[in-house]
Amino acid sequence: MKTLRKSFTTALAVFLTLAAVLASGGAHGAQRIKDLAVLSGVRSNQLVGYGIVVGLDGTGDQTTQTPFTTQSLVSMLNQLGVTLPPGLALQLRNVAAVMLTAQMPAFARPGQAIDVTVSSMGNSRSLRGGTLLLASLRGVDGQVYALAQGNVLIAGAGASSGGTSVAVNHLNAGRIPGGATIERPVQAALGQGDFITYETIDSDFTTVSRIVEAINGTLGAETAMAADARQVRIRAPIDPTQRVAFISRIENLLINPAEASPRVIVNSRTGSVVMNTRVTLGNCAIAHGNLQVTIQSNPEVSQPNALAGGQTVVTDRPDIQVKSDKSGLVVVPNTTSLADVVRALNAVGATPIDLLAILQAMKAAGALKAELEII
Repeated sequence: MKTLRKSFTTALAVFLTLAAVLASGGAHGAQRIKDLAVLSGVRSNQLVGYGIVVGLDGTGDQTTQTPFTTQSLVSMLNQLGVTLPPGLALQLRNVAAVMLTAQMPAFARPGQAIDVTVSSMGNSRSLRGGTLLLASLRGVDGQVYALAQGNVLIAGAGASSGGTSVAVNHLNAGRIPGGATIERPVQAALGQGDFITYETIDSDFTTVSRIVEAINGTLGAETAMAADARQVRIRAPIDPTQRVAFISRIENLLINPAEASPRVIVNSRTGSVVMNTRVTLGNCAIAHGNLQVTIQSNPEVSQPNALAGGQTVVTDRPDIQVKSDKSGLVVVPNTTSLADVVRALNAVGATPIDLLAILQAMKAAGALKAELEII
């Protein structure tokens, strides 16, 4: 528990520092359209395959427990013209059955190389030093789109510069950089007919409206139109060369995206808390074990001089009091930040479980003006 609390305290300190830096930066800066939206129809594709890794140093599958490794090797040898006697029980130590995964980028063409991830699916102890034999990578439609082969690279496995120690990482998965060659292209269409469509990463009417305004203000009225909170349809040239230049111009336009909704994300396993600057608090009082949390309204009135001609402004800044039987009373005055609440709770020794329970109670009572997401 002490180790968990120390890790939580360190992570929280780093987070609060970053939050302060972000808060001092003011509103969201302008971003490119390409960072906020993606062009419909332009996407990567997942590939998967099955293969055999050979050349292991006695760390392969125990074939008596993984019969599919032996079956795969026998089938491969038959294809290469090597016929084994029926009923022969192979005892292999240098072979492992693996699953292969890769990501085929949009507009990939035959001959292009992509990386492959190799993962053991049997009881192999290590894939270090192994070589993947030629294997096919298939798409969701069952068609072969790439062929993979090469030496498996295990990150972090190897001797140090002094030769006296070995850094060991996870040994049952590795990568083959550029280990697969594209054999079949995937057609990606840049829109249909006279229009192309951009889809924002997050659904937001304000962001979509600002994208439409930026495009129409630069390229002419009625060039872009909003379909919903995510899609923007744009009239584009028919000629492919002109359309590519047109898309390049659009995706580099700058807009100010809408501010995100207030949200607090809590990792219940590690105690990590992430929140944005829109989170605010209301009045509440919470008792949790030996902890007592009180958030009281403290209105501040700003009144202009008699001849200033301004308006009286009332700002509600709640005072936060956190009391623990062990650590006494901690007061955090004049704040509307949940970060200050978390800091105060941490000061009196609250555990991640305590923090999670308090945040849930504040949300249920309506005092936490944000969406609470627990992962």
